[in-house]
Amino acid sequence: MTLVTGPPVDVAARSALATAKAAARLSVSVCLPARDEAGTVGAVVAAVVELAGGPYPLVDEVVVTDDGSVDGTGALAAAAGALVVRRDGPAGKGAAMAEAARAATGDIVVFLDADVRNFGPHFVTGLIGPLLVDDAVVLVKGAYRRPGDGGPAEGGRVTELLAKPLLRRLFPELAFVRQPLAGEVAVRRHVLDGLVLEPGYGVEIGMLLDVAARYGPAAIAQVDLGERVHRNRPLAQLAGQADEVLAAVLARTRIGA
Repeated sequence: MTLVTGPPVDVAARSALATAKAAARLSVSVCLPARDEAGTVGAVVAAVVELAGGPYPLVDEVVVTDDGSVDGTGALAAAAGALVVRRDGPAGKGAAMAEAARAATGDIVVFLDADVRNFGPHFVTGLIGPLLVDDAVVLVKGAYRRPGDGGPAEGGRVTELLAKPLLRRLFPELAFVRQPLAGEVAVRRHVLDGLVLEPGYGVEIGMLLDVAARYGPAAIAQVDLGERVHRNRPLAQLAGQADEVLAAVLARTRIGA
């Protein structure tokens, strides 16, 4: 299932989501894995915390896993209003996500990246919308445009050169997913509790494949979050991420078995 919509940010849309949330009696936890993201984590957390108050509350808690940061990431997240879970040494993105999810209590768990420079509340409202209004949807992936040289780019290098070709060849029923490696994802708690998250950067595509295998592609929605600006990593770091993405995909095929 593909639900591509504009980001709901106006008062009327927020009111409608809050009404749907209350009617469904669902709670929402927002979880962020973060390692050395002092430059952005405070603003991201503050924007999410804003959704917890006011006349139309949409978020019940914000949990940040400080994955061995050395730049004060955890302190800044706590000052902005998050519950911070500290890991003394970095264990990987997926492990940090799992740690945050264990500390969270929401019926809907929203995962966000902490390095987004143009973050806004619509990242959260967009992701939870389909889960509040459609019981058939169990996972929502964020879709977005990334600024590139000379114009907007669709995805990152690992996404375009590895993840998407793998899906087209091995899992064509999921080729509709525009950003399979997006860190912006929302999932129902009962679904998340049945998954074993990959410890590293294979976590997003592993989650996507496992949910599709158990619930079918029609249970997966994606929402357009507009443009997303974040810190671009050097090629040397992307090579390791690509290895982990490839391993996660192959492990779910007869090739890996």
